[in-house]
Amino acid sequence: MILSVKNLNVSFPAENGQCLKAISNLSFELKEGETLGMVGESGCGKSLTNLCLMGLWPTQAIIEFDELIILGKKIPRPDPKLWQDIRGSKVSMIFQDPMSALNPTMRVRKQIFEVFRFHRNDINKDQYEDEAIQLLNDVGIPDPQKRLDAYPYELSGGMAQRIMIAMALASKPQLLIADEPTTALDVTIQDQILTVLRELIEKYRMALILVTHDLGVVFQNTENIQIMYAGEIIERGKTKDVIHHPSHPYTDGLLKSLPESQKNQAKLYSIPGVVPDIHDRPPFCQFAPRCPKAQDLCDKEFPIWHKNNFSTAYCHFPMDQDNK
Repeated sequence: MILSVKNLNVSFPAENGQCLKAISNLSFELKEGETLGMVGESGCGKSLTNLCLMGLWPTQAIIEFDELIILGKKIPRPDPKLWQDIRGSKVSMIFQDPMSALNPTMRVRKQIFEVFRFHRNDINKDQYEDEAIQLLNDVGIPDPQKRLDAYPYELSGGMAQRIMIAMALASKPQLLIADEPTTALDVTIQDQILTVLRELIEKYRMALILVTHDLGVVFQNTENIQIMYAGEIIERGKTKDVIHHPSHPYTDGLLKSLPESQKNQAKLYSIPGVVPDIHDRPPFCQFAPRCPKAQDLCDKEFPIWHKNNFSTAYCHFPMDQDNK
């Protein structure tokens, strides 16, 4: 088992002395070589969840969990120091914006070499250059020797993202977290980056968590999926099963919002409303105010996990049951 999370809760202190919960009772597992898609609108808690898995949560956050095991190492408490021998060496992350994540004052060479220095005891300084060139070749960067001497501002968005992927792979991690790795790129470059990721995951036999709001990207690049909404996992299962047979009304709404599903409609469909703000979350079902299947029960009791032949959904009235 690469990762096991049980009842992860993340809260932030409020001015009135209370705590605002951003992540609620989040539990999931990840096996060796598994590719997991984490999907949801902005504000659903996807990035915060993965920052917590890296030990990089905001300083004011209050972290609690029943169990957290990363690559066989049990994390007894949310202390960032406990992540130091895991983060970067065994678990790496590709951040959303490469231009913000890369140091603008350092050449690519030095930034990759720093990863080697801190996380690669299996090679010496004389081998850094050859190892870096091989990494840049792996991620499809032409003329890698020249790119090593470049500053980030001299790179295109797609090239900078490939450098970020190379740096994430430089420590030979067993788990790679890709947080919206193609958000700021045009469609052609997006496809190239995702193709590179797929090839490298297979080559290095890594587990992958792919964070995105794009169901099409998840469908093409992951085996399993979990849908997040307002800090909760509300549906999980095999990616193809969930895409073809959504059980939670939120998942169904996301799929109906895809342009390819609206070819014969005069007006594009969108889920009404917005993700509830952390300061004003519903007391029970988080999706009830936006849900077309909501009933009185949704405002009185927490949802229950409903399992069918395709997925498991956290809902009183999933799509495969009559809304009576």
